[in-house]
Amino acid sequence: MSDSAASQPDPRPRPAYGEYATPEEQRARIQQPDATWALETGQAPEDVAESASGWPVDTSPAPPVPASRGVDRAVTLALLAIGAFNVIATAISYFDLAGLADQAMRILGVPGEFTNVESAQLWGPIAAVVLVAGFVVTALLAWRRLRAGRLSWWVPVVGAVVTYIFVYVCISIPLLGDPAFTQFATTLS
Repeated sequence: MSDSAASQPDPRPRPAYGEYATPEEQRARIQQPDATWALETGQAPEDVAESASGWPVDTSPAPPVPASRGVDRAVTLALLAIGAFNVIATAISYFDLAGLADQAMRILGVPGEFTNVESAQLWGPIAAVVLVAGFVVTALLAWRRLRAGRLSWWVPVVGAVVTYIFVYVCISIPLLGDPAFTQFATTLS
């Protein structure tokens, strides 16, 4: 039986071109990256296929974050925290803008009382909403810059300045409509 098996032709087909080539020779012919390298570096096979244009892939650790970025992050977050406390306290007080204006007039030494209460009841909440909205936009912009790794300490500063310009416009409308405050302001100039 063993003599007859040796004399019969092999039923398997003849090998095609490259079947006996080593893996290195096959890769050289088809120009694909080494899968063993991908296994050694811990990359998944689909990562190897996607990164074939930038072969070999840099697997070195990311460069360390400069110390100035850590300081920038700390300063930005501190400014946002201070701003959040300020926005909460100030926005609440703007809902009683008539009382706030009357108190400010007494501190400034303005003779008389604040009488433009209806306008203050309208513009006080508007100023509070503008203040909160300005803080939210500022915080979102600062957070985006922090996540992108860009310098961001200046965003809360600029955001506060721009927001308070709009808030002061909202507050000045009822103040300038009050006769006692207007009389006092014209005597100063």
